Amino acid sequence: MAVARPIFRIFDYDKAKAFYIDWLGFKIDWENKPNNSPIYIQISLNGIVIHLTEHHGDCSPGARIHIEGSNNLAAYHEKILAKNYKFNRPSLDKAPWSSNVICMEAIDPFGNRLTFTEEL
Repeated sequence: MAVARPIFRIFDYDKAKAFYIDWLGFKIDWENKPNNSPIYIQISLNGIVIHLTEHHGDCSPGARIHIEGSNNLAAYHEKILAKNYKFNRPSLDKAPWSSNVICMEAIDPFGNRLTFTEEL
């Protein structure tokens, strides 16, 4: 079975860590930064795996990932809002495409968007 891994362009490791690790709760699976070159890391959370890169040309900032089937999105939403991350306060709304789906969109410091959804 093939697996697709999204790659998001980042420009600042510390800002990426504050957003993805400290606020959203992802963990760093591995990092690659040989000889002080740009960093490339893999992060994960509950089966969601994302690659983050500082390498020019890997991808463009402003990408989006649609994460379907989040488990207990309302509780996750409350958990991240309680952390008082001052740069992002996402809402939890009914999806515009279905009244049986809720969604939350978080935008990283580099313009990349993560849209979490859960079917009710």
